[in-house]
Amino acid sequence: MLKNVALSLLILPAGLLGVNAWQPRELTRYTFAEPHMGTTFRIVLYAPDEATAKKAAKAAFARIAELNAILSDYQPTSELMQLCGKAGGPPVAVSVDLFEVLKKSEEFARLTDGAFDVSISPVVRLWRKARRTREMPSAEDIKKVLDLVDYRKIKLDAKGRTVQLLLMGMLLDLGGIAKGYAADAAVTVLRQHGITRTLVAAGGDVAVGDAPPDAPGWKVGIAPLKNSDATPEHYLMLKNAGVSTAGDSEQFVEINGKRYSHIVDTNTGVGLVGRRSVTVIAPNAFTSDGLDTGLCILGVERGMKIVEAKDDIAALFVFETAKGIETTASKRFAKYLWKDGNASTKHTK
Repeated sequence: MLKNVALSLLILPAGLLGVNAWQPRELTRYTFAEPHMGTTFRIVLYAPDEATAKKAAKAAFARIAELNAILSDYQPTSELMQLCGKAGGPPVAVSVDLFEVLKKSEEFARLTDGAFDVSISPVVRLWRKARRTREMPSAEDIKKVLDLVDYRKIKLDAKGRTVQLLLMGMLLDLGGIAKGYAADAAVTVLRQHGITRTLVAAGGDVAVGDAPPDAPGWKVGIAPLKNSDATPEHYLMLKNAGVSTAGDSEQFVEINGKRYSHIVDTNTGVGLVGRRSVTVIAPNAFTSDGLDTGLCILGVERGMKIVEAKDDIAALFVFETAKGIETTASKRFAKYLWKDGNASTKHTK
């Protein structure tokens, strides 16, 4: 359930205004990057000196690496894959991190009527092969693996902190939520090192802390639907929040002239057809990451009902239709826009 990298970042320059009282010197911006979880994690932070910045960033990356060893579906030795190896058996005691991610995943699965479902892994693996071979998975193969997709067959016991996969052969894929969790965890580690003015970007998932010293928030640009390298059409100003985008601008396959997204419809087992992206703003990246994929699958009408029912969530839906590209924003989306520079955005009523 890996997601498209669809956010471009433009960080406002540092200044002298708004420096925390506890800081003994002027803050300087530092940037660090490391590969983790199949993408590049980028950390931008403001610190009083280079030594402090490097120490904090090193600790944050170590935490991300720790989570990758727990949540990866690519590493056969990860805790997640060890759990999947016991599918169909008795309950398995798991770590706090794995349980927390699975508990939140269940919440989002119920919220989206199963559009987001971490048990989709067997189907995702079929489509990974399709992207390599450019051959359509057979209807028979899709039906066979779809029988293993059902988040309700993941039994969680909070008291004992155990997980039981009720179906033999179940496989879980946390790619649609793990990077947001890791980005938030990195922000927490940076705070523990006394650094609060932070941004952690994991591809299409971004977590931000306090605003930069000279700006009301972090400036985040949402890349256009059809060209992720083009100048963003929408800019956000965020602090102490998370933002995530799910879409297909970079991960897709064309078979017999038809474009299939890497995002798979959990009902049909087929990659989404038709260009689309959904950007979600939430109090943290764990939430924004966990919601954007399901909303992308549900579409504007059903997805927007979920967004508008929550006071702390905003979203932007960009879908290509027969009439062209249509952009629809939730009612609360406008308050996150940078300098009101997006007059073309259509808002729901």
